[in-house]
Amino acid sequence: MTKRILNCAITGSIHVPSMSPYLPITQDEIAQNAIDAANAGASAIHIHARNPENGMPSPDLGLYEEIIGKIRDKNKDVIICITTGGGAGMTVEQRVAVVPKFKPELASMNAGSINWGLFPAAAKIKEFKYPWEKAMLDMTKGFIFQNTFADMEVMIKTMNANGTKPELECYDVGHVYNVKFLQDVGLVQGKPYLQFVLGINGALGSAVEDLNMMKQTADRLFGVGGYEWSAFGAGKAEFPICTQNLFLGGHVRVGMEDNLYLGKGVMAKNNGELVEKMVRIMGEFDYEPATPDEAREMLGIKK
Repeated sequence: MTKRILNCAITGSIHVPSMSPYLPITQDEIAQNAIDAANAGASAIHIHARNPENGMPSPDLGLYEEIIGKIRDKNKDVIICITTGGGAGMTVEQRVAVVPKFKPELASMNAGSINWGLFPAAAKIKEFKYPWEKAMLDMTKGFIFQNTFADMEVMIKTMNANGTKPELECYDVGHVYNVKFLQDVGLVQGKPYLQFVLGINGALGSAVEDLNMMKQTADRLFGVGGYEWSAFGAGKAEFPICTQNLFLGGHVRVGMEDNLYLGKGVMAKNNGELVEKMVRIMGEFDYEPATPDEAREMLGIKK
């Protein structure tokens, strides 16, 4: 199989505006970056919303509605994957509210709790644009990104009830076991779609050995061919992990949620640039991005 799903995570909730002048913040910026990513070859786009006044992650359904509407005005084909990760301090109810509201084909679902240590980034920023940025980064020194079994049950039941397939975010090996448990008790239905998120401070690293361990664990638990998976590394590990995962048979994710740089010392000005680079790397090894409909067939979802 030479076709692979290429997902693009547009803005996320980790990076703060002071880290890059190109980080999409407003509804127009997020939507246009998503359209550019799709035009560059992304099979799916992963959406967060932000307060357009200060760039703070937001659960506001009105913002999501505007972003999705703007994307669909220009592109009716690309798969839209909406986050239920949200941002620090959001309740489970706030995070999952996007699912019954928009009934997306895909929605992310975090498969376990981790420490989430973004605080080292604060020391690298000389001047902050907004007061909330430093406070949020510093707060993560004592922050646990909570995704208990009770939380996950709420998330998956809501997705099942609305025809949404969960994209199961696995930050560590234990999360793969969590997914297996959720499958065994009947919550995860059909072939699981795992997203290996590597390199977050507080979870598994982003060495090739870490990726191999995640893949080997999933093979043991679900059987080879018993699941679909994607992978990426945070920051500078993004393209190396994505490239390695192609060789392992998996899908890939790029985007300014995970990495702000196109290359060493060169900031990405648009998510489309990151997708273009990944498409070029794929082409060097005779892989190509799946079309949205091909991705739907791989994941067993309906448009």
